[in-house]
Amino acid sequence: MNIEPLNTFFSKHLPLDEREVDFLKTIFTENRVRRRQYLLQAGDVCQFNSFVVEGCLRMYMVDDQGKEHNLQFAIENWWILDMESFYLGKPSSLYIEAVESSIVYQIKNEDQFKLFVSYPKFNRIFRVLCENALIASQKRVLQNISSTAEERYKHFLDQYPKLVNRISNTQIASYIGVTPEFLSAIRKRMTKS
Repeated sequence: MNIEPLNTFFSKHLPLDEREVDFLKTIFTENRVRRRQYLLQAGDVCQFNSFVVEGCLRMYMVDDQGKEHNLQFAIENWWILDMESFYLGKPSSLYIEAVESSIVYQIKNEDQFKLFVSYPKFNRIFRVLCENALIASQKRVLQNISSTAEERYKHFLDQYPKLVNRISNTQIASYIGVTPEFLSAIRKRMTKS
């Protein structure tokens, strides 16, 4: 396993020494997933925190009517996990699925804890990642309750320009909380103006 993508990612936050890099090699595993393959299914406990080296994943839930609601996408250098399930050991209500064939580096909960204890620097890095995730989540909730669908779509385009051509319009519509047909109408209006 080439540990360099993780080393590069962590070093952007705090530089790593050789011992820390060597330790990462012992606790992360590489997982190659095919398009439409699951990393997590509802009812299972989330066993891994996953770092995307290559590809695209999505996390979503399915409501009682069978409708999918996308909560998160993850592309290169992003992390993806069901936090509640991973940290509390509860069965997940979410799915994590590969949108594209992907390579992820994964760490188990107990190994992540070992990493924090052995090298406190990583505790700080992951705390910042969790804080940023919480901030993004709060912004998304506020946007969903106070913005129009067109504003949410424009925000998605601005916030995630690298995702637009990698995921379907159906996936984007689900993420911003509209039907694919309504998204199509928004796009037509935007093209005309």
